[in-house]
Order: sequence, then C-alpha cells, then structure tokens
Amino acid sequence: MPVRHYHPEVKIVLANPRGFCAGVRMAIDVVQQIVDLFPGKDVYVYHEIVHNKHVVNRFVDAGVKFVESLDRVPPGNIVVFSAHGVSPEVRRTAEARDLIAIDATCPLVTKVHNESIRYARQGYQILLIGHKDHQEVVGTFGEAPEATQVVEAPRDIPYLHIRDPAKLIYLTQTTLSTDDAAMVIDALKAAFPLIKAPPSSDICYATTNRQHAVRVIAPECDVVVVVGSRNSSNSVRLTEISANVGTPAYRVDDVSEIDFAWFPTGQETVMLTAGASAPEDLVADISRTLLARFGGAIDLRDIFDEDVEFGIPGTLKRLMRGQGIDPAERVIRVSAPTITAAAYGAVPLTVSAAPSTLLP
Repeated sequence: MPVRHYHPEVKIVLANPRGFCAGVRMAIDVVQQIVDLFPGKDVYVYHEIVHNKHVVNRFVDAGVKFVESLDRVPPGNIVVFSAHGVSPEVRRTAEARDLIAIDATCPLVTKVHNESIRYARQGYQILLIGHKDHQEVVGTFGEAPEATQVVEAPRDIPYLHIRDPAKLIYLTQTTLSTDDAAMVIDALKAAFPLIKAPPSSDICYATTNRQHAVRVIAPECDVVVVVGSRNSSNSVRLTEISANVGTPAYRVDDVSEIDFAWFPTGQETVMLTAGASAPEDLVADISRTLLARFGGAIDLRDIFDEDVEFGIPGTLKRLMRGQGIDPAERVIRVSAPTITAAAYGAVPLTVSAAPSTLLP
C-alpha cells in the first residue's frame, strides 16, 4: 500500500508511565538470569511468566518451557513461579517433586497473600475482589480457601455466606481498574458497613499510575492505542477507562494489529500507552510506523515519574552463589525509556509535565 502524507500530521502522545512495571521486569529478569546461569539446562516456568505473548514467545525461542501443571516438570529440575503468584498447594507440590522452585512473584502480589494469611488467622472472612479465573486470584484464594470468597461484581454480594458482618475484610486483585474496584468496594460497604479495608490499597502503584495517565490524557486525544496482550488484565482495563472518558481505544499486541482506518484523516492526536507487561520495543514500533505513514511529531506526557527498584528473589540469590556469582549488585530497576528518532521515528518536541501524586 503506498505511503500517504497528510498536513497537518499526526501527533503521538506518549504517556509516561507506560509498559513494564518493576514486578514484571523482575519476573522477566529472573527467567533470563536462570537461562544465562544454566546454558543448555531445561528451565520450566509455571504459567506464563507475565501476560504478554511476545515476552513468552521470546523465552520459548530461548528454550524455556512453559507448563500449566507441575507434573510436566521432571523431578530435580528448575521451575519458576510466575509474577502472578501461586497457592501454597502448588509450593507443596513442587517440594514433593523435588523441584528447584524460584519464586518470581511480584512483591505487591505477595503483599496481598500475606494480608490474606494474617486476617484469616485473626478469624476474618475475606472478600477477595477480582476475576476468579485470573491466576493471581487463584493463588491468593489458595492462601486461605476456607476463609475466602471471590467477589467479581456487586451482583455477587447477595450470594455471599457471611458468619459475622463485624469480622469481614476486603482485599483486591492488584491489576483491577480502580473504577471497577471502587464500585465493588462501595457496594460491599453498603451491604456490610463494618467491613474492614486493607491497611493500604492492594491495587499496585503501576496499575494505578497507568490508569490515571489514561484518565488525564485520553480526553485530549482522538484515539488511544494500548499495547498489551488480550489476557493482560491491566491492559484491557486501560482501554475500558479510555472508553469511559469518551475516547475510542484499541488494544493491540503489536504493530501488525494496527488498523489505519482508526486514523481516517491522518491528523489525529493519538495517545500511545502500554500495559504493565508490554515490552517498550513494541510501543516504539507503532510510533515509528505511524510517523512513517502520516508524518508528525511526538509529545511526551510525564504524568508520573516512576523510578522503582526491586531486589531479586532469595531463591535466585542462592542459585547464583552456588554458581560462584555474587548477587549483591543485582537489582531490578525500572525508569522512563529514552526516546530516539531511530526507534520511535522522532524525538519528542515537547515534554508536558503533570503533578506526581500517586507514586509508590
């Protein structure tokens, strides 16, 4: 198809923050470091390491094996638990099979697991807000199944079995839309006025920040493009939030799914963002492709300045020491990517700042 040129040209608004959060970066780095530590050795990952098909496929190409059952991991082999976390039952199964389990669970998911354990021991019933089939919710539920009920929407509330309305607490899946979570929380508070909230929000800072960026920027744009896979809960939520504020949004895995009919005049202002598990090179590909077709400029919108650092899991540290590698200097850090003309098709003409109020 011939390239068409339009004047005036598109304006691509790159939202910051977007893409990888520290928890996703940690999980990916854990697998990569294991692959590098043990060349030629089978490395297994229980479930997708993160919900992004490109990340998974790149590891498959490197020889990593993804499994949905630990029965498929031969005894004595390495298995990595994904960023979404697992239940105690899965951990016990790994131990019984003599597997070398490396835990890449996001620390913010671990926080919710620990809250579940603590409140169940205190005699609370736990109302877990989230999608019951999501791996994160399955893992959290497994920490205290006898005390936990999953609430997906207000319609579930009449069917809950409550022993004591004064001994209730709600917890949430970390990747929920803050709007959706608030709707369920308000309904729970109306039904059970004495319900307790977690000590701090369970929805992770990265999810909150990316959602807020869409709320701020999308109303100024003609269309929003969200990079992320269809099984990425937080990516899907970004498209929903954009629609809620009145701007059409499209979720794509990569540039191959871009439909130029979304940009009928070639003069649109396009917000480009990404879910927390989407690699930045996919964002750059889309920016470069749109600018090559339509011409235009990049506006970098800084809503929050994320500069987050996580340590690597203790289980990986022990493996590294066993290989004679000092893990002391190994940390996982996420900060804003550098925008170059070669990668993105242009460099930002402007950097628009906004107050940072939701940093972790």
